[in-house]
Formats: sequence, structure tokens, C-alpha cells
Amino acid sequence: MNQIVNRDHKIIGDHIIGELTYMVRQKEKPYFESSLSTGGEPKIFFSTEKRPTAIGDMRNISKSLSIDTNGFELLPHISEVTDLYDDHLIEMQYNKELELLLKDKTGADHVVIFDHTRRSNSIDGANNPDGKRGPAVRVHADYTIKSGPQRAIDTLGKAKFNKILAEGGRVMQINVWRPITGPVESAPLALADSSSIPQGDLIATDQRFPSRIGEIYSLAHGQKHRWYYASHMTPEEVILIKGWDSLDDGRARFTPHGAFDHPQQTQKSKPRESIETRTYLVFEN
Repeated sequence: MNQIVNRDHKIIGDHIIGELTYMVRQKEKPYFESSLSTGGEPKIFFSTEKRPTAIGDMRNISKSLSIDTNGFELLPHISEVTDLYDDHLIEMQYNKELELLLKDKTGADHVVIFDHTRRSNSIDGANNPDGKRGPAVRVHADYTIKSGPQRAIDTLGKAKFNKILAEGGRVMQINVWRPITGPVESAPLALADSSSIPQGDLIATDQRFPSRIGEIYSLAHGQKHRWYYASHMTPEEVILIKGWDSLDDGRARFTPHGAFDHPQQTQKSKPRESIETRTYLVFEN
């Protein structure tokens, strides 16, 4: 890579320099109260640190990306939904579009969609049935060795989940991330190449809801992490993000990600608006 640094030290070759928010390691198991518990922003009970990080443009390697190797992929995908804030259209139309996309891309036999979250770095955040949400700025992976299968059981049912695995099938959790408006000028999403993340840098963290306790991985800083984002991403594109995989054979299983301030964004940059859809994919034997 040609190591050319601009005057502001914000671009090195074909990488930008963005500050990512990592967890600081601690002796006790960390935890945070979810938005559902606080009624607003999550409340964390651990320390974080910002680290200047080289973040490459995944467009330069998009043809070689694989959710099984890197944990994420950038795909073109045009939705016919005219308003991604309309929950009825999401339920009746958008879900069907994503089901077809995921089956075509992965060969999954079944796709179960169980959650949508809209986010915006505007002052008011983005509207959701359970409240307004801003970007998730702390780098994290949505599921862990413990919570990935538990959420699958909650979604699919214990008997069905156990039957799939007993018969040699596979269950995989995938998020579909899409800008609602574009191109994205601020708070883009950074994703870590899963193959560059040592298991020891993934820190199990309790996520406390009003009626249950979930678990995610927070990410502690490491020197070998490789990060990417999609420059000027539009609503005609999606990023597939693997959150968990029942197969544990060396392929990607957990994909850290988080929003960051692009070094070229200003107060005049339009807010990022996005929708992420959580799904489980079922592959029968």
C-alpha cells in the first residue's frame, strides 16, 4: 500500500483514520443497561477508550469478501419499499425482499426475521416502536458463544433448534444493514475482519433488559485488528454481518462493528439514517 498521509493525518494511502470506541479490560464481568431499560441511551458500567484506527474502504476488496471468512459482505440490493419508517411496509414487503436476498445469497432453506432497528446520528435519533435510537458507537459483536444459540432457541423454539442440529443442519445469525438515505456522509459503520480478531479480545458483556439479561461481546483493543467501511454507501446497497454461527470449524462466527465519525464529516454533513434487520438462517442437512 502506498503510505501517503494527508496534511491532517486523516488519510494513509487508501485508508482513512477514524477513532473507534473500544472497551477497557477489567477484572469484573462488564455490563450495561439497554435502551429498553433506560428509556433512552444505554447506560454502561465499564470504561471505554477511543483509538485512532486505520479503516480501509471495503469497496476495494468487495469481490473477495465472504461472511464465512471475513464476517461481512457488501452487496447491491434495491428495495421497492418507499418508506423504511413504515412498520407495516417493513412487515408486509421488506421482510419478503430480504428473505429472497438471503436465500439467494447463502442457499439457506429458511430465513426467520426477528428484529428491525433504525438508527440516526441526528439530534433526535431515529424512530422505532420501542423509542428513538442513535448509532452504536462502541465496537461490539451482537452475540456470543452463549447468547447466539440462546437467541436462536428463543426465536425458532428449542425443539426445532435442537432438531436442526441433531440432523446435521446449521443455524446462522445474520444482520442486514442498509442506509435509509444516502450517500452516507457521517457516522458510517466500521466492521472488523473477523479473521483478524483474537478470541481473547472479545469480552463477554451482560446486556440488561427489563425482563431478562442478554450477552454481547465488547471488543478490547488489539494491534492486529483490520477494519473496513463502505464509502458513500447508498440505500441501494446492504452489508451482511454475521453475528453467530452454529458451525465452529474455523470460519467467521462473530463480527465486531460500530459507528465512527468520518474524518471528512462536518456539522453540515447530513445525518446518517439506517435500518438493521436481524435474522436467523436455517440450513437443513
